[in-house]
Amino acid sequence: MRLLTDSIYCKVNSFAKFSTSFLTFDFMKRIKKILWAIWRVWFYVVMLIPILLMLPFLVASILTDSGYPYFFKMSRIWAKCVLFGMGFYYKIEKTQKLDSNKSYMFVANHTSMADIMLMLATVDNPFVFVGKMSLSKIPLFGFFYKRTSILVDRSSSKSRMEVFNEAQKRIDRGLSICIFPEGGVPCDETLLLDTFKDGAFRLAVEHSLPIVPLVFPDNKKRLSYTFYSGSPGLMRVKILPCIETAGKTGALDRKEIREKVWNVIYNELLEFAKKHESNPK
Repeated sequence: MRLLTDSIYCKVNSFAKFSTSFLTFDFMKRIKKILWAIWRVWFYVVMLIPILLMLPFLVASILTDSGYPYFFKMSRIWAKCVLFGMGFYYKIEKTQKLDSNKSYMFVANHTSMADIMLMLATVDNPFVFVGKMSLSKIPLFGFFYKRTSILVDRSSSKSRMEVFNEAQKRIDRGLSICIFPEGGVPCDETLLLDTFKDGAFRLAVEHSLPIVPLVFPDNKKRLSYTFYSGSPGLMRVKILPCIETAGKTGALDRKEIREKVWNVIYNELLEFAKKHESNPK
């Protein structure tokens, strides 16, 4: 009888420990999700605060074309405020010095909502984004984005053609262009680098812009589009050597340049991934 009692007691005790452990794990999981949610909402708050503080100066800077360099400088301040406000710090590795009096085509892999901020924080040369129209719907941010960037509706051939005219106007003013050539963030987050659209390379070839590839290896881990994910930490950037387009013409040249840029960015992402596997810290 005593053996039976002891057996029952052991089972009850084991079940109680398991239940306590499960409840503790479930509780911690819930707390983690709440903290993630607060951190994600804070991203939008910290996006708006610097804009509100600089609002009169931002509005004044977009009234004339000559005011854009001042707008760009304030945009860089805004971007750094957002990154640091989210607990991100960045480390830039440069393989070359860019000419401040020259226009370039800046391209990078696109994996995160923070890609725009990191691009602004990294690149000194004033540039304009070519981006999708949906970003113009973000409150306040969208107001300035719409008036300072080149927006494109990828479903409209007319909109895509207008991009070339708008780009020429910016280049004539001494500005550079920035495009994320994947055309959007890949739905499959396991994908290292999606195929590149032709737009960035067609613009670069037609306007003889040197292409500057940049690699953002950590942004997906830091702030992907999956809501319950991400964390503060390091965001590395590598600015790769220019790829010249002068003297290039036609679809074959564009394809060759597009594949070359894709390969250099992909290979760098692979290298970063291998280093992370060998040294997770």
